[in-house]
Amino acid sequence: MQLQLSSVFYTFSMRTRSHFFGRTVLHGGAKYRATGRGFVVEHKRFAEIYRLFARSHFVKAIELGLILVIYASHSPVATDTFVYIALTITSWFLVVSWIMAPFVFNPSGFDWLKTVYDFDDFMNWIWYSGSVFAKAEQSWERWWYEEQDHLKVTGLWGKLLEIILDLRFFFFQYGIVYQLGISAGSTSIAVYLLSWIYVLVISGIYVVVVYARNKYAAKEHIYYRLVQFLVIILAILVIVGLLEFTKFKFIDIFTSLLAFVPTGWGLISIAQVFRPFLQSTIIWDGVVSVARLYDIMFGVIVMAPVALLSWLPGFQNMQTRILFNEAFSRGLRIFQIFTGKNHRVDCELR
Repeated sequence: MQLQLSSVFYTFSMRTRSHFFGRTVLHGGAKYRATGRGFVVEHKRFAEIYRLFARSHFVKAIELGLILVIYASHSPVATDTFVYIALTITSWFLVVSWIMAPFVFNPSGFDWLKTVYDFDDFMNWIWYSGSVFAKAEQSWERWWYEEQDHLKVTGLWGKLLEIILDLRFFFFQYGIVYQLGISAGSTSIAVYLLSWIYVLVISGIYVVVVYARNKYAAKEHIYYRLVQFLVIILAILVIVGLLEFTKFKFIDIFTSLLAFVPTGWGLISIAQVFRPFLQSTIIWDGVVSVARLYDIMFGVIVMAPVALLSWLPGFQNMQTRILFNEAFSRGLRIFQIFTGKNHRVDCELR
């Protein structure tokens, strides 16, 4: 059972239960979800897997992985590799299980061509710009709104608890800004307050770029490129100025990402709670736009190990033989032959 990765499956299954139990305790709205039964050899697309498990597993795995990276970077205990591994190996097992289980147990989950097609299908789903009647399977925006349905049925206490839980993302920012070289070892609260200027500046730049894209990209493309050029020049000048006149270090750019990427996600999560008040304002358009970029980032992070294992020769066959019995492997092989023939016929017709 261990060779067939039963621990990975069980860990993933328990995360599914804990996510929906926790959501129901906080917000109510329990409902039946059909899981389906039967002998399935059909490959599930990445976009479908992402829709099912993004909020319950993938985002939580990335959050936990970020915590472990921060611990490895700034904890004095983590300087001893053996101690770090001994302390965090179970947590890393959670991260790997929550991200990889849907693909490990997905027929042809590590087929290179299917992985390439799946990512292309995922990006088409993300940027789908169809009608307002599109289903969640077709449109990211529709799916994103459906993922917020639990906030509609919750009461005041549920929304308050959701905001309190989302405050944990700001603790990332609070802890890391004091590790930046530009803070010069200061422990003043002013350092944390000033770090919000960074958030406001990045938000302002993003708003300017989006405004320029919407206004100029279609008809007056040269002005859109000019705005992009000015933003890049401004960013370079700011970095050079900080390096020259402060204790800012170039590594601070990458370290700050560990602080402000979770901050942005926390702001989006809180904005979803206040959706009834923000949806009629221009702020909501920015929230939707940034949330789309976050899901692209999450999708790339999840897809990266899948693509690597798909690229490795022989891993697909090894997955099928280890995880599935002989009858399933034979059925999967027949399915691949038939789908391959159909694909060649379609190519010839075209």
